[in-house]
Amino acid sequence: MYTFFLLPVGPIYVSTSVSKMDDVAKEISYEFNGWVRNGGRWKPTECRARVKIALIIPFRNRYEQISIFLRHIHPLLRKQYLDYRIFSVEQIGDAPFNRAKLFNIGFKEALKFDDFKCFVFHDVDLMPENDRNEYSCPSSPRHMSVAVDKFDYRQIFGGVGSFTKEHFELINGYSNIFWGWGGEDDNLFRSRITAKGLTLSRPSSKKGRYKMLKMFHVFSKYCLHRLARMDQALKEMDNDGLNSLKYSTEVTEYPLFTLIRANLENAL
Repeated sequence: MYTFFLLPVGPIYVSTSVSKMDDVAKEISYEFNGWVRNGGRWKPTECRARVKIALIIPFRNRYEQISIFLRHIHPLLRKQYLDYRIFSVEQIGDAPFNRAKLFNIGFKEALKFDDFKCFVFHDVDLMPENDRNEYSCPSSPRHMSVAVDKFDYRQIFGGVGSFTKEHFELINGYSNIFWGWGGEDDNLFRSRITAKGLTLSRPSSKKGRYKMLKMFHVFSKYCLHRLARMDQALKEMDNDGLNSLKYSTEVTEYPLFTLIRANLENAL
């Protein structure tokens, strides 16, 4: 018996309609004949996948966006014949949002499931608009979301990026000290990637196009003392990151993703 799959075609439509998670699971299950396994994982059966990927999404109070994201990203990853699992890392509690630390936690927790060699760190509100933008880890860290509609597709940094396991451990992950919005991506590039002698690769602006979803909630507060924290993060990078994590988690496998609920209350 032969199974035929759709292949990447280039520009793709982004539906921003909101659906309940159960409805999205039924839709995906119907389209994939139930091949998306519990926990949001899939791999081709008729060939060996090019790479084993953990896709990590940090969030808080964004379940509407997650349902839109999962409906969009599963078909794209499948078209690229990837062996992947999607992890959503939800920050619980009342502490200010810490996107960077949630990425670090996702990295650590993902490795408890499998020996992933490639990690894609992905904002939940960014939808790829070209399925030829490869979700993979080339020989250097990669910034994938180079052109976002909200910014008139001008080149920016942050949003979606990929690292090999080796490179992410080399730079000690993200800094954990950026509570609130802003600063962690600049620190990652200027202080960590550069300091370890790595270079940043990018797709073309034609391939690396993303649509940003509208907000469904009140935005997180801007990072307090952002510039001072960037100086601090530069000085302390060898001791601030993957090797200094403090958190507790609850992990649940759902049909379309693995949910990691992370409590950071004792880490301020």
